[in-house]
Amino acid sequence: MPKKGTINNPNGRPKGSTNKSTDELRTLLQTFIDTNIETMQADYEALEPKDRLNFIERLLKHVLPAPLQELEKLTDE
Repeated sequence: MPKKGTINNPNGRPKGSTNKSTDELRTLLQTFIDTNIETMQADYEALEPKDRLNFIERLLKHVLPAPLQELEKLTDE
């Protein structure tokens, strides 16, 4: 049994690197977006203003870090 704090596989994947399936999925999504950007833009423009804001809010959740719980409580009150 290894000592506490030692790494079992020091030659493993470097910290922060992505696996093959994640890279493939990102490439697939990028290709899909590049191919369909005009249609997606037209669909976005056809949305009601409220729905546009909803769409942007949903996208931002994947780009920006999550707010602190304290901050969420303040905005809810």
